[in-house]
Amino acid sequence: MNGIIVINKPKNFTSFDIIAILRKKFNQKKIGHMGTLDPMATGVLPVLLGSSAKFQIFTSETEKEYVCEIHLGVVTDTWDIWGSAINAQNSNLKIEDLEGALCSFKGKIKQIPPMYSAIKKNGFKLCYLARKGEEVERDPRDIFIKSLQLIEFNENSQIGKLKILCSKGTYIRSLCYDIGKKLGTGASMGNLCRTLSSSFKLSETISLERIKQLELEEIIEKFVFPTDRLFENNNLAYITKSQSNLFKNGGNLMLSRLQFDVPPNDNDIIKLYSNGHFIGIGKVDIKNHVLKFLKCEN
Repeated sequence: MNGIIVINKPKNFTSFDIIAILRKKFNQKKIGHMGTLDPMATGVLPVLLGSSAKFQIFTSETEKEYVCEIHLGVVTDTWDIWGSAINAQNSNLKIEDLEGALCSFKGKIKQIPPMYSAIKKNGFKLCYLARKGEEVERDPRDIFIKSLQLIEFNENSQIGKLKILCSKGTYIRSLCYDIGKKLGTGASMGNLCRTLSSSFKLSETISLERIKQLELEEIIEKFVFPTDRLFENNNLAYITKSQSNLFKNGGNLMLSRLQFDVPPNDNDIIKLYSNGHFIGIGKVDIKNHVLKFLKCEN
């Protein structure tokens, strides 16, 4: 079974827990996911089935969208509300105070990852060191916040809700921590839901409950997307049966003999179709006038 199924991950499940459940449901070993979600986070988790998994490395760096709570006046060791409190301050901010602080976090910024993360330092995951009570210096990373919106804010509880559209690699816990630091009150992240990952939306997900209730055939029919959905925004080319056979055997194709949807650029990743069926992807090499083989679906 090949394709993509988009799970609405519930709380208290790791991304690997989801893989284990689906591996049993689909009775296949080749399964992988796109973008880990923390156990307490919910929302969009695209899962790649069968040969679709080998296409992931060729997908472009895409935006992700989150909706999260921000709790002002509380700082924990994990930078979220499920950690141990290490600092608590009186916070009496107004909505305009929080809105004003958000402006400086839009666009290209540098961010220091939290200690409780899977990033490795000197061969050890930061979360492993953090559980041992160690804290090490982390290098700041470039991220991009395309949109940062305050959806609501309760001035009595000092809890707000943010909607964030950001680049891959952004830590929302770090963002909340940094906002609290700028405000001088401290802050921790609360409930977090990923509402968009790559081109997959929350409205396209299926819950674990429905996975358990439905027959496999119905899941495949209604909730499994074809592999080429990973390249929804990529240019495409149509090829003949003989070109398809050559490509499936790892051969490159002459650019002059391909029918493109729009003229290609050098290094473009092109999705190929033959007789209406997705064949695979290739990379444009203008210098040598060929479309280089990357992957075919089967």
